[in-house]
Amino acid sequence: MANAPVQRMSQLLAKTLRDDPADAEVLSHKLLVRAGYVRRTAAGIWSWLPLGKKVLANVERIVREEMDAVGAQEVLLPAILPREPYEATGRWEEYGPELFRLQDRRGGDYLLGPTHEEIFTLLVKDQASSYKDLPVILYQIQNKYRDEARPRAGILRGREFLMKDSYSFDTEDEGLAKSYALHREAYQKIFARLGLDYRICAATAGAMGGSKSEEFLAPAEAGEDTFADCPNCDFAANTEAITYELTSVDASDVPAAEDIPTPDTPTIETLAASLGVPASATLKNLLVKVDGEIVAVGVPGDREVDMDKVEAHFAPATVELVTETDFATRPDLVRGYVGPRGLEKVTYIADPRVAPGTSWITGANKAGTHTRNVVAGRDFEVDAYVDVVVVQEGDPCPKCRTGLVLDRAIEIGHIFQLGRKYADALKLDVLGQNGKPVRVTMGSYGIGVSRAVAALAEQSADDKGLCWPAEVAPADVHVVAAGKALQTELALDISGKLAAAGVRVLVDDRPGVSPGVKFTDSELIGVPKILVAGRRAADGVVELKDRRTGEREELTVEEAVARLTA
Repeated sequence: MANAPVQRMSQLLAKTLRDDPADAEVLSHKLLVRAGYVRRTAAGIWSWLPLGKKVLANVERIVREEMDAVGAQEVLLPAILPREPYEATGRWEEYGPELFRLQDRRGGDYLLGPTHEEIFTLLVKDQASSYKDLPVILYQIQNKYRDEARPRAGILRGREFLMKDSYSFDTEDEGLAKSYALHREAYQKIFARLGLDYRICAATAGAMGGSKSEEFLAPAEAGEDTFADCPNCDFAANTEAITYELTSVDASDVPAAEDIPTPDTPTIETLAASLGVPASATLKNLLVKVDGEIVAVGVPGDREVDMDKVEAHFAPATVELVTETDFATRPDLVRGYVGPRGLEKVTYIADPRVAPGTSWITGANKAGTHTRNVVAGRDFEVDAYVDVVVVQEGDPCPKCRTGLVLDRAIEIGHIFQLGRKYADALKLDVLGQNGKPVRVTMGSYGIGVSRAVAALAEQSADDKGLCWPAEVAPADVHVVAAGKALQTELALDISGKLAAAGVRVLVDDRPGVSPGVKFTDSELIGVPKILVAGRRAADGVVELKDRRTGEREELTVEEAVARLTA
């Protein structure tokens, strides 16, 4: 085994801090700064210090090894990209303000790459001309850029971040399914090696497009994604991706619709209280504008509209709530009393819970008046059914009807079957076996490398500090010299022996630093094993501590070296 260099804290560019940064909101932000792994350069922009860079490099190494194992080929594409390919796919506009746009001195438009589907497509178009050149999987590990409106949570949501993005190119859909399965399995191996607790969840494709996508989510309080997990079956999904089947109801015994006076009841709460009915018996109708055209969104009165789902349904159109001005120009729309009956020049979409045959109390489009016994499909038509409610704890599992459990999570990976969206836009064809052009089908697969570091910190930290899994830690053992010259000499000696055996060593040989501070820092930094040259150094005895369990034992130097090199 090759010698590993000893990292001496007396020479290390890393200062630990006693207090949390004033702007830190989440645990990983606090600990990675306090332990000397990262430092803020600007809002959403971070510098990696030596210890942090080692952890980041270890995550990269694991990702690279598993990608190589499935036959993927590593490349490196530019981060500054031309406008034209993104304009061809529509994403120059679709990305909106999150896209970093810039111009060169000649006025040419460029962007800082958020993802590279277009550029990889053009690369393969240039290099592959025949079906014999495919299938191929290409990947890179590179910084990406998104102009986040509110960069927060340290490296969890930055404007610059390190990502592994890979892309598969096949001539048939069956080949795409195989490439997708290869990535899915590789990701499971990667996250297992990283020591992350994760869930594979059905997801929406968003601006990426495509037919199928799944997210790899790491449960954590700091997560910005909410996912639903079924305790009874294998169902798991991002709440934005949960859909329900439309089930019609028999409404043959429902009386005719009837207007009822309901003065001063412009909200669901006041209406339900006035009539003595549950909010779930009412129909809420939210008005939005889609590229300027008014659309009504119908959901049960006890549920909230998920605007992200509404926006995803109408993407890339702009969706916004109606204003007082809009009501002023449309006297037929009565604020607080809007209902689906008789709406003119308004598209009506509804959640599947407003299924044909369901009966509701809803607005009558007249001030101070509602209508009861309003039946979907009988008294009004729905132009499109879309899952648009905010998913709640206890909602039925779409597969087995058991109540769902909701949790917060960090997105650490995402895989997509893109199909031919980008190949169509950029005309990526190869000659097939019959000599005729074949349109290539693609997959896109991402892992947040820098985000994985934050996710690990969130999941593995305890009340003392970071606690890295062995394969990603910046060292295998943290040797602490308790202070005196003899102890420092022993610490350096044992560090040299361990390094000679290939063990990665971080030794705290800082002069003038108290043993208490060194012990505290060793727990804050989070290396898996801590070896202390302390009060029995003169006897050649050291203390070995497991950082995660806290278990301690005294060993001779020889025993400690043997244990740590086994």
